[in-house]
Amino acid sequence: MGDMTPLTPPRVLTVAGSDSGGGAGIQADLKTMLALGVHGMSVIAAVTAQNSLGVKGYWELPEEAVRAQLDAVLGDIGAQAVKTGMLASPTLVETVSEVLGAYPAPLVVDPVGVSKHGDSLLAPEAVETIRTRLMPVATVVTPNLWEVEQLTSVVVEDEKDLRRAAEAVLGLGPRWALIKGGHLPGEPVDLLTDGTSEYLFRAERHDNRHTHGTGCTLASAVASHLALGADVPTAVEKAKEYVTGAIAHGFPLGGGIGPVDHAWRWRS
Repeated sequence: MGDMTPLTPPRVLTVAGSDSGGGAGIQADLKTMLALGVHGMSVIAAVTAQNSLGVKGYWELPEEAVRAQLDAVLGDIGAQAVKTGMLASPTLVETVSEVLGAYPAPLVVDPVGVSKHGDSLLAPEAVETIRTRLMPVATVVTPNLWEVEQLTSVVVEDEKDLRRAAEAVLGLGPRWALIKGGHLPGEPVDLLTDGTSEYLFRAERHDNRHTHGTGCTLASAVASHLALGADVPTAVEKAKEYVTGAIAHGFPLGGGIGPVDHAWRWRS
């Protein structure tokens, strides 16, 4: 018969904020990880009160609570990849950068600055800490165009600006930059580069306003595929494919912007 012990799947850790509406943040991360076949674990850095209409408020966790969660998970279970999202304050960015910078697993950084509704999720003084502490330890950083501007002052107005944006982001120290061009006019295009190799990812634009959680989901999908053994360009390609399907199947929820469908492959 042999050993019937089930195999442990690759483990992926998300360090981010909780979204009470279940469409973004920690909740989106864990749903994405389950959908892609890895074991998701979480370090909650902040709690948000939010729904389909926007963020009503957020509360950071104390630094010792975040550090204790990191130590508990990484010290016992370990992770094959880590993803960071909403880190809220300079102190939390510093703590997370210090611990993850010393941890030998790929790190995907989604430099969350603002919600889909335009609500700020980051203290202004934390931007500099992300720039100087978190960026240099990232394997892949996944800013949208607004976050590119926040981090580098580079404004992207069309596709030809993507390379300049990527160079500015790479200048902050990550190994790879994935510049998300979804807010550009026309066909959405993302640029992935490490300064040497360059990959453009195009996707059809889905006429669906229910896109809450897109950024969290993409970064978590990249981390999941890295944990499964893919290289960065392959992980991004597979993550894009998953997210594009999730956006296409996004559904209405409450009175505002609904979420992408993390379970689209099971439901379709």
